[in-house]
Amino acid sequence: MSSERLGPSTRAIHAGRAGGDDVVGPVHRSVIQRFATAERFGDVMAEQEPGFLYSRLGNATTSEAAAAVADLEGAEAAIVTASGMAAVHAAVLALAPAGSRVVCSLSAYGNTVSLLRDYGPRFGLDVQLLDTRDLDAVRAACAGGASMVCCETIANPGSVLADIDALAEIAHAAGARLVVDSTVATPILCRPLSRGADVVLHSATKFLNGHHDVLAGVVCGSAADIARVRAVLIDTGGVADPEAAWLLRRGMTTLALRVERACANALALARFLAARDDVVAVPYPGLDSHPQHALATRLLDGGFGALLAVEVAGGRAGGELVMDGCELLERATSLGGVTSGISHPASTSHRQLSEEQLARVGVPPGLLRIAVGCEDADDLIADLGRSLDRAGAAAALAGGVQIP
Repeated sequence: MSSERLGPSTRAIHAGRAGGDDVVGPVHRSVIQRFATAERFGDVMAEQEPGFLYSRLGNATTSEAAAAVADLEGAEAAIVTASGMAAVHAAVLALAPAGSRVVCSLSAYGNTVSLLRDYGPRFGLDVQLLDTRDLDAVRAACAGGASMVCCETIANPGSVLADIDALAEIAHAAGARLVVDSTVATPILCRPLSRGADVVLHSATKFLNGHHDVLAGVVCGSAADIARVRAVLIDTGGVADPEAAWLLRRGMTTLALRVERACANALALARFLAARDDVVAVPYPGLDSHPQHALATRLLDGGFGALLAVEVAGGRAGGELVMDGCELLERATSLGGVTSGISHPASTSHRQLSEEQLARVGVPPGLLRIAVGCEDADDLIADLGRSLDRAGAAAALAGGVQIP
């Protein structure tokens, strides 16, 4: 049966399975394989015959995980990498020639931006960072030719969305590939290749694995592009460990279930928070108040994501109080796991920035990032509600900034 006829849950469970009788496949830990003859050894090394011989060049377990992600994304091929940033690095080096222009969203993951900004010029890349919501600015940046336009389906932490259809049209008119990081959306909510993107990236550490116990990334695209990415990974060493790939594949079997639950939780939390007087803003795409709600409705299928940004009253002090007052939500980084986490960018990931600089990068000092997991929504709501109440009382007692 063609996998295109199957639903996302079925595909996440069955996609990429190797042959054999095992319902749960083994981990192929051996770094090397032996051959019966020198001829067979040479043919596999020359890729004239299929097979594995050394894990940096390929591994049965990592290949199975890659095939599963490729199936979910509707890609010809995919490759699993050692981390999400290894995926970004390999894709850029493989697909953006020296001397070409790369246009990237300012809302992209911070290390993606710093990789392109700080290291791109060393490889002869002309990197242009801009707001990809401004399609005219993207069009102007691509004028004269570009090799790559980079964006995120849903950006972290502010939930800025990319109009993939429009960006693909602009990129292709300039002779560029559209590279989309779809970590937050997952292939359950959006399949960028079907909307014109050329390459899809994932930090598989997040939703694809879903249990905070794997570090991995994935690059999906055409067979030709993935072959070029694989060549870079072989030379630079950013390949995945088979143990991580096995855990990734196991985690993917519940991907659709986890995403459905986490998105429902996020929407319930967003509605609860938006109704409170001590909350300044909830820029969640599932709310009518989000400036890109119409785009989110068109772009996403089955939910609006499990990443929730909340700006609370009281600025940096208010944000820290609310974060510290949570008992159920984990004070931890990352996202996409079954457990919900909360972080305060102004005092953690963006702690080096002044209030003015925070405003410039779209991170107000009272912003909290909630990575919504799969707990019961009522419990998450109660935890945040109690924390907000306590934060307001503490601020009032201290005679500091008043939180209504």
